[in-house]
Amino acid sequence: MPKLRGLSRLLIVQARLFLREPLAVFFTLLMAPMLLVLMGFIFGNEPDPLLSGRGALDVGLPGYAAMVIGIVGLVASAVETSTRRETGVLRRFRASPLRPLTYIMADVTVYFGMTMLGVGLLFLLGTVAYGVRFGGNPGTVFVGVFLSTGAMLSLGYLLAGLAPNARVATLVGNVTLYPMLVLSGAVVPMQVMPEGVQSVARFIPLTHAVRLLRGLWTGDALSAHPVELAVLAGVMLAGTALAAWTFRWE
Repeated sequence: MPKLRGLSRLLIVQARLFLREPLAVFFTLLMAPMLLVLMGFIFGNEPDPLLSGRGALDVGLPGYAAMVIGIVGLVASAVETSTRRETGVLRRFRASPLRPLTYIMADVTVYFGMTMLGVGLLFLLGTVAYGVRFGGNPGTVFVGVFLSTGAMLSLGYLLAGLAPNARVATLVGNVTLYPMLVLSGAVVPMQVMPEGVQSVARFIPLTHAVRLLRGLWTGDALSAHPVELAVLAGVMLAGTALAAWTFRWE
């Protein structure tokens, strides 16, 4: 019970720390909904023959969800962890009666929770305000979001372990993320990209997250995406192992 009490208190502290960061809140909870509103204003969501009878937002919404996952997983977690190590916060946590595993569990849980909240708000806005069509199963979509978040978080913690300071983590995270957002199909539809670009995109983890979420959103079963599931699970397992190996308290 004391361990659970310590974990629950730490979860509350970590959540408050996250919500006190204006940039983290903006990019997690507000950026994707604002993009959705902008795209809705420009393109609307009328059925388009070029999109197999679906609207621009029907196709775009799962990609915007992948954007939230990428931002939180690859940038927010890496920058915040590096900043806490650089400012001595992690050292103080390590010196406290709490076990290191308790801190890491709380940290990961908060990032998972905030990502789920951001994606949930995005889905709610899309379906209520713009009538975005949902043909999938909520359970399988949750699995897709969970697996995609786990994969990107593992890369974020790996970057935090390798980066010497928060400035480097910020630079590398952003330089890695934004080309990834464009090439993965999260922002620009993959269909309009040259074949060579599409070939390169297959090696980007976020591409598989976009494909998985887009398929599950339209009604595909998990079994219809064995490659995406295998890649994301592999990235999560390998990234977690490497992140644990490179994690530094100070």
